[in-house]
Amino acid sequence: MQYEIGLIGLATMGANLARNIADKKIATLVYNRTAERTREYLQEFGNDSLQGTKDLKSFVESLKVPRKIILLVKAGNPVDEMITQLMPFLSSGDSIIDCGNSNYVDTIRRTQELSQKNIHFVGCGISGGEEGALHGPSLMPGGSESSWEMMKPVWEKIAAKDFQGSPCVTHVGENGAGHYVKMVHNGIEYAVMQVMAEAYDLLRKLYQLSAEQIANIFEEYNTGRLESYLFEISVPVLRKKEGDTSLIDLILDKAGQKGTGKWTAIEGLDRAVGVSSISEAVFARVNSGEKNLRKKLSGHFPKSHLSTQLGLEDFSRQLERALYASLLSIYAQGFELIKKAAQENNWNIDLSEIARIWQGGCIIRAKMLEFLTEMYRKSTSNPHLFEVSEIQANLNECLQDWRDVISLSLYHGVPTPGLTSALQYLDTLSSDQLPANLIQGLRDYFGAHTYERNDRPGIFHTKWE
Repeated sequence: MQYEIGLIGLATMGANLARNIADKKIATLVYNRTAERTREYLQEFGNDSLQGTKDLKSFVESLKVPRKIILLVKAGNPVDEMITQLMPFLSSGDSIIDCGNSNYVDTIRRTQELSQKNIHFVGCGISGGEEGALHGPSLMPGGSESSWEMMKPVWEKIAAKDFQGSPCVTHVGENGAGHYVKMVHNGIEYAVMQVMAEAYDLLRKLYQLSAEQIANIFEEYNTGRLESYLFEISVPVLRKKEGDTSLIDLILDKAGQKGTGKWTAIEGLDRAVGVSSISEAVFARVNSGEKNLRKKLSGHFPKSHLSTQLGLEDFSRQLERALYASLLSIYAQGFELIKKAAQENNWNIDLSEIARIWQGGCIIRAKMLEFLTEMYRKSTSNPHLFEVSEIQANLNECLQDWRDVISLSLYHGVPTPGLTSALQYLDTLSSDQLPANLIQGLRDYFGAHTYERNDRPGIFHTKWE
């Protein structure tokens, strides 16, 4: 029997994605470097559409030509090693599709190397976690147009659906574009979770609310403009009990990370695009890891976590608006980074399509994305989101409440780097005058770095003394 799709790597994501593909009656062949894992997997899930092999040679030879091989192995060297092992068995026109969280730079390199051997290499971002992989993820494939056409029928069958019922997949762009967009998706994810955590922190510290009470507020938020997967799952996370205690109160306040948020922050610096909220979310996780130092210093810098004069109902409404405005700011930062990278890498990325395919399957899927899809679809110039009149109206509606929430957090010593940086991003970009002129004067004084003037063109240097 000849199989339509080959999949290598049977950890959680690979195992579930293979089942998803096979469930659509697409003949799928799997391989894992540990034969015992393949045997156990097939014993539990194997069927007429899902089989496996013990060696790579028979794996490749059992696939229909041109072959389509999905890799879901650990990013980095393991991807290169697997490509090296596959190459002796591949033919011209075959495709290798990397669905892991690879760095887009590696994807560009692999694309160039394999194209010289007439092998298609596709970097495909995939989001949705293990449930998304099984029931329908958001898919962000890059690669050549021909590789897209080859995989399109498979992608469209296994992808999640957007709010209009269309598959959450599109051809993102050439070479590393798919993995780049997935990286930014993850950076946005970092920032969204950070502002949600700050909202939780404000409610428990300023109003002494229990996890159950905060769950009720978040559940209400999820019925309005903040409707999203992350707010949806925050409710059972906050309500989970261990005995009589909320489990969330027993979880150590040290957040982990796997690197894509850091990559996004670095990209912002390298491309001169402000992604301050994403960067602050990464730093917040870093600082959370300093648990012993934080515990030691907390006794030396007491916080005034006193009850506020503002009633909980009024504050809850303010907080909802602050969160909504912050999310708009976070998305604006992420989309600006994608736009800049697309220009510099000659990727023809459709931002409305990116917002659309994030409507379903992925971790940051949210009602807001339907709105952003339409905003980008109506414009051919890909404006900054803050330039769009409807978004300006929404931000102005939330602005005073946003400022009040942050002022309250500063007064009471509750750290809100995510909420604050999101507002500062707006305030900075909407300020006609910034103090950068003083910076330029100082740079010219100590380093003769020169400056421009606002009264006439040219580059200037002053002998200050």
